[in-house]
Amino acid sequence: MTKVPAYLQQGDKICIISTARKVANEDVYPAVEVFKSWGLEVVLAPNLFEVDNQFAGSDASRASDLVWAFENPEFKAIICARGGYGTARLLEKFDHTVLKSNPKWLVGFSDVTVLLSLLLNYNIASIHGVMPLLFKEENSAASLVSLRNALFGVSNHINIAPNPLNRIGNGSGMLIGGNLTMLNNSIATIADIDTQGKILFIEDLDEYLYHIDRMMQHLKLAGKLRQLAGLVVGHFSEMKDNAVPFGKTAYQIIAEAVAQYHYPVCFGFPTGHRFDNLAMKVGIEARLEVGPDQVYLVQ
Repeated sequence: MTKVPAYLQQGDKICIISTARKVANEDVYPAVEVFKSWGLEVVLAPNLFEVDNQFAGSDASRASDLVWAFENPEFKAIICARGGYGTARLLEKFDHTVLKSNPKWLVGFSDVTVLLSLLLNYNIASIHGVMPLLFKEENSAASLVSLRNALFGVSNHINIAPNPLNRIGNGSGMLIGGNLTMLNNSIATIADIDTQGKILFIEDLDEYLYHIDRMMQHLKLAGKLRQLAGLVVGHFSEMKDNAVPFGKTAYQIIAEAVAQYHYPVCFGFPTGHRFDNLAMKVGIEARLEVGPDQVYLVQ
């Protein structure tokens, strides 16, 4: 059974770390102010502003901040400052006992998907949601409200308009997923996730369309798409194509990959690399209803 960390209360202390790319003070300051307005005390990780080429310090220093954050009993949530690349490099750099013995909320998306998946495999819930780098301008008010709800234990009820590619139906199950590239790269690793009977959500950014097709075929051949309770397709932003066009959009590629199955599928869900990146609690039960007039997800 999934361990659900304690929900936050006003006065709680949280920390901001970076497991991937480098950040500067101006990247996180707006988020600090928002968190303070929620009644939270914010602590910055000791190595947060270190720089090692594109990374926020060496693998060792980033792993050290992650361990420091989980070990400190005062912190009720850990907020990843940004994605980019580098989180997977940390998984062999620390003893995972620290995660299992100190369950607390971890927030992030994109490259941080690998950590969300690792926590899922240790039966610890986490939050796929907007990160401090994007608090400045590249988010909607709804994204922040949904993140606050997720952290403070308030249910998020999400209603969106239908998409012509949707497959109508209802499904219930544990909500899992994240960035498609990271989910693919995690297959056969310690961050590989079991999708059977789950509601899977996926999103991605800045990929060639044939890469999307290759990854969907990989998921299919690996059995990851066969027995889902539902599929939620978020933003596939800034997709690229070759001089000879692939001939399908990202959504059409995904619809084709799951055409032989019968579970509900929805497209255009507000999660991923766009301003409306609503918080999703990974490892928590959800209900998905894909109807002819609207799509509804509650968690």
